[in-house]
Amino acid sequence: MSNFSDKFMEISGKIGSQRHLVAIRDSFIAMMPITMAGSVAVLLNVFLRDIPTSLGWTGFAAAMQPIIDINGYVYFGTIGIMALFFAFAFGYNLSLMYKVNPLAGGLISFASFISTMPQSLNIMTPLEGADSSLIDGLTKLGLNVMSVDGVSTLETSEWGAIALKYAGATGLFTALIIGFLATWVYATLTHKNFTIKLPDTVPPAVNKAFAAIIPGTAAIYASAIVAFLAFALTGQAINDLVSTYIQMPLMGLSQGLGSVILLTFLVQLFWFFGLHGHNVLAPVMDGIYGVALNENTAIYEATKDIAQLPWTWTRGSFDAYAQMGGSGVTLGLLIAIFLLSKREDHKTIAKLAAPMGVFNINEPVIFGMPIVLNPQFVIPWLIVPPICATIGYLATAAGLILPVFLAVPWITPPGLFAYLATGGSFMAGLVSLFNLLVSFLIWLPFVISANKVKAD
Repeated sequence: MSNFSDKFMEISGKIGSQRHLVAIRDSFIAMMPITMAGSVAVLLNVFLRDIPTSLGWTGFAAAMQPIIDINGYVYFGTIGIMALFFAFAFGYNLSLMYKVNPLAGGLISFASFISTMPQSLNIMTPLEGADSSLIDGLTKLGLNVMSVDGVSTLETSEWGAIALKYAGATGLFTALIIGFLATWVYATLTHKNFTIKLPDTVPPAVNKAFAAIIPGTAAIYASAIVAFLAFALTGQAINDLVSTYIQMPLMGLSQGLGSVILLTFLVQLFWFFGLHGHNVLAPVMDGIYGVALNENTAIYEATKDIAQLPWTWTRGSFDAYAQMGGSGVTLGLLIAIFLLSKREDHKTIAKLAAPMGVFNINEPVIFGMPIVLNPQFVIPWLIVPPICATIGYLATAAGLILPVFLAVPWITPPGLFAYLATGGSFMAGLVSLFNLLVSFLIWLPFVISANKVKAD
């Protein structure tokens, strides 16, 4: 067991400290204020517009229209263009790992990502009810009129526009790939001294800016050339290619029940050996399930239709249904200790941990009981979250509860978290509380068994 633990810690430590994965993790963490602001805007509009409208209170929604519009502005400036923020954050954090100017790296990554986007926006205008003479006239003017679902449609294009589908959550994978390419080129050329050197008397800020000119220009050109070749060879923008052949398959794999159970189990396994499971697996948790959450938010804001949400399980689903009280659903453990534990040491720790446990902070339990490397509690620690995740997943897949589509602060208490993350679904809150009951029932026999063990 000792040899296994040492080897596991060594491998996990290497994964957790891999600089590219750390940069991805830190970039998603850096975007949390942006994501939360956009989610708050959508959540407010759910309560100010969507729910009142569904109840027939159109007058209330009309009275709240100025606030609804402001929330729309906030959403547009946050989640609507979040891939742009990520491109900068990733270039910045990756440049820190490469030990080059991070500000220049962020700007170069941002510019490179923009340079790969389609430069024109196609606009489709249905001509339903138009007579044939008008359509013939438009065609003679050189305009493109096509049939879409049996309806004559005018297709026009506008140069100099950025489509939100490339700048929003769908563009995150492209921003990641292009950001890596651009920052790598910039850092490599900088380390090889392909830079403009100025005298030492020049202010440092000016010196840094000039030093980034050659590597930065090369990095942006490299990204633009890749985008050009992708379009020349396939007829599709690189953004569409990444979304179709990389992002969508990965997202699809993440939606299986087996994937959800495996990832939930791995988080617990890392924690059992004293490693922060969520941090180690953040590139997957945030890079795939976080993207699913943001796409659900974007689709809901665009359609106002829950039925069109594309993803069943998102980043917030783990917190809503399998992390009540923190990793291991330790709020259930605390309740079991309060009710039936006879060990004073466990009761003391539970009293200290309970106020924080309500807000999903459970380090006092993990390291105070302890849970880490403790064979007494390894079985419930490893199985409770996967069981709870399974219940939440099946309830969502069956349509009993809504998919999580809003980001909520992770310190939100159990039940309330699921309620807010699903736009005010009482059933989602009840499923979360039911999972808390399940966790209590699983933890309970192990707490009773621990009464027979003498405290060291």
